[in-house]
Amino acid sequence: MRSALTVIARRILAAAMVLGISGSFVTAQAADTPAIDTGSTAWVLVAAALVLFMTLPGLALFYGGLVRARNLLSVMIHCFAIVSIVSVIWAAFGYSLAFDGNGPFIGTVNHLFLADTAGKILPNHLPEGAFILFQMTFAVITPALIIGAFVERVRFSFVALFSAAWLILVYLPVTHWVWGGGWLAARGTIDFAGGIVVHTTAGIAALVAAMVIGPRDGFPHRLNPPHSPGMTMAGAGMLWFGWFGFNGGSALAADGSAANAILATHFAASAAALVWMAIEWLRIGKPTSIGFVTGVVAGLATVTPASGYVGPAGAMAIGAIGSAICFYATLFIKQGLKIDDSLDVFAVHGVGGITGSILVAFFAAPVLGGVGYAEGMDWVKQLTAQGTGVLAAGLWSGVCTFGLIKLLDILGGVRVSVEEESDGLDLATHGERAYDHT
Repeated sequence: MRSALTVIARRILAAAMVLGISGSFVTAQAADTPAIDTGSTAWVLVAAALVLFMTLPGLALFYGGLVRARNLLSVMIHCFAIVSIVSVIWAAFGYSLAFDGNGPFIGTVNHLFLADTAGKILPNHLPEGAFILFQMTFAVITPALIIGAFVERVRFSFVALFSAAWLILVYLPVTHWVWGGGWLAARGTIDFAGGIVVHTTAGIAALVAAMVIGPRDGFPHRLNPPHSPGMTMAGAGMLWFGWFGFNGGSALAADGSAANAILATHFAASAAALVWMAIEWLRIGKPTSIGFVTGVVAGLATVTPASGYVGPAGAMAIGAIGSAICFYATLFIKQGLKIDDSLDVFAVHGVGGITGSILVAFFAAPVLGGVGYAEGMDWVKQLTAQGTGVLAAGLWSGVCTFGLIKLLDILGGVRVSVEEESDGLDLATHGERAYDHT
């Protein structure tokens, strides 16, 4: 009897020891796992919604008002389709290739269909799901920007295939180079919210696409004015509003950096709009609504790469400089080079993104109100790193865009017929009309 009691006691003691060890192990694990920062998580989720709002309905309305009435629906469905296509690719393998692993050129396939990400907390105390969602909205808007270069004359099938292939060949690698720990990040290239990753790549792609695809019928002798400036202004207002999430959310925290980025964003947009309006007023004698909101977007694009690194004065200077450069770029592209970049994607987004990516090397200096440079960097080294990033991303985007368009033209064609272009893509491609009277 005593022997049996001894065995039972030993087993109870062993079980207690195991439970104690296990409890300590669990406690240690819990201590090692970062706690969720609920405030920052809430802000990043809201910012993701704001960035998606920039595409739907912001960009759709902004672009839609600039085209002829008979092409309004086609532009809108392009934006909607791109959101769906990019979202599926992002979940399947896009996120993994862009952000997983430490390779210099591309990520891994460890997170196909977002495997092993559910419930994971990142070192910055965000759930990985929030980060995935936020970055997905950037991937969505980038190819959507490009369509402004070839609206009113391309097949819907081309838009779908080009957007998917361009995302894979251009956006994912460049994102990894700059934001995913790739070779440009290692060289010190900085891009707070997408001046290189979004605007430079999309702008260069737009320029190449406009050149390769060719102009709309009648360009440059017959130009069709925007069918609804009011719609474009409404879309621009949504873009301005959503850009607070675009730049402010890129801080990935609800902190001073996010607040400063939003302030810089707003001040740059305001200064840019006034500069564009002033130049236009002096040139043609009237301030136009389209000109004003184009200035807003130019300022927003220009300050994007610098928004988290510069002060209010620097932001206004960047916006003003970017606006002036973008204004004359639009004239040079269409009137000088006779390139039908229909909605001025390169001249506004591309030139703006490139300009801001270069100017951040100067305006990040503390003496100019900036936050300063990383250890071992000064304005000369930063300028070199920024130039390298712009050249690499722009060249890669241009080469890939050229090859993709040529390939897709062989496989299924790029342009609609002259008759379909004249009828409008709403009816010719989708069998619908935006307005009964068109």
